[in-house]
Amino acid sequence: MPNRFEADRETAPGRGSRQAVVPPDADGRPSAQQGSDAGPARQKRRKRPLVLVLMILVLLVPASVGAYLFSLAAVYDSGTRTIEDAFPPEAVRVPAAQVPAGAAKPLNILVMGSDSREAPEDSGAKASAGTASNQRADTLMLLHIPADRANVYSISLMRDLWVDLPGHGEAKINAALAFGGVPLMVQTVESLLQQRVDHVVSIDFAGFKGLTDALGGVKVDVKVPFTSDTGGKRYIFSRGPNALDGTEALAFVRERYAFPDGDYQRVKNQQAYLRAVIARTFDAGKLTNPVTLHNVVSAVSPFLSVGQGLDSLEVGRLAFSLRDIRANDAVFFTLPTAGVGTSADGQSIVLPDVDAIADITAAVTADTLGDYVATTNLGNGN
Repeated sequence: MPNRFEADRETAPGRGSRQAVVPPDADGRPSAQQGSDAGPARQKRRKRPLVLVLMILVLLVPASVGAYLFSLAAVYDSGTRTIEDAFPPEAVRVPAAQVPAGAAKPLNILVMGSDSREAPEDSGAKASAGTASNQRADTLMLLHIPADRANVYSISLMRDLWVDLPGHGEAKINAALAFGGVPLMVQTVESLLQQRVDHVVSIDFAGFKGLTDALGGVKVDVKVPFTSDTGGKRYIFSRGPNALDGTEALAFVRERYAFPDGDYQRVKNQQAYLRAVIARTFDAGKLTNPVTLHNVVSAVSPFLSVGQGLDSLEVGRLAFSLRDIRANDAVFFTLPTAGVGTSADGQSIVLPDVDAIADITAAVTADTLGDYVATTNLGNGN
C-alpha cells in the first residue's frame, strides 16, 4: 500500500483506502476559567506539586535525561486541565478495594470522549462544577487494569444505555453530564458496575487528531466499509487496512449515521482505532523515541481534562507499570446489552443486559476479568 501519511494527498478508491479532503479542525481549547476559592467546583491549569520530586530525579540521572523528563512533565502539567471536583461525595461512592499493604491494586479509569456543542471553556467548567451542560459523552469507556498489569481491558458503554442516574431517575447514560456534570457521570458508572473509579480522563475528539498525527499516522483494520461526509468533505473507508492521518481518524471515530446499527458500529470503530494506536505506540517502540514522545504529549495534553491525582508523576508511574503491554495485551469489548427499545417518553434507547453486567462486576471484583472474557469470547468483538 502506498505511504499515505504525507499531507495533501489523494488516493483512488477501491484500493483499501479512501478519498479524503480534510475537514476544518475542531475548535481549540482556550485557557481554563479560574474560579475563586469560595466558588463552586471549577477547572484550572494544573499546579506543579512535582517540582521537588523532579529536581531530585535530575540529580540522580544524567543531566540531559533529567532536563528532558522535567520538560516533558512541564508540558503535560501545563497543557492538561484539572477537573477539581471530578468525584461525587464519598458517602455515595462505591468503597475502595482493600488490598494488603504494599501490594498492587487493580485500577479503573473512566475515559470520556466528548464532542461539545458549547465553547470548550464553558462546557468544561459546567461539567466539572456538577451543573447542567451541553457537553455529551459520545464515547464512554472504563479502562480496567488488573493488579498484575499484564493486560488492559477497555469496556465500552453505549451512549444510549438506559440506566438509573442517581437522583434523577432513568435516562440515557450520556445524559449524566447534562444533569450533573462529571461527578454524576462517575457516580452513575460506579453504581452501574459497582466498581470504584480511580481516575477520570476527558478528551475532546480533536485530541484524536493530534494523537494520530503525533504518531505519524495509524493503520486501522476496517471491518465494515463506509463513506463519511464530514464538514462537506467525503471520506471513503474501504474494507481492510486503512492508513489514517489525524483528520481521517477524526472522521472515522465520529461517524455513526452511515451504519444501520448506528452507535454499535461506531463503538467498534473507536475500539479498532485504539487498537491501532496501541500497536503503533508500543509494538513499534514509538514512545522510546524522545522526539515522538514529546510530540505526543504536546499534541494531546491541550485536549485533556483529568481528575485530581492524575498528574505527570502518577501518569509516569502508571506508564512504567504498563511498560510490557503490547497490542495483543489490550482487550476491547462493549458492555453487553439486551437490544434496543423505546422509553416511556418515546426515546430510542439501548437496554442493559442485567445478568451479564452482574457477571462482569463479579469478575472485576475478584480481579479475574481475563478469565471471564476468555470464557465468554467477549474479546473477539461483540
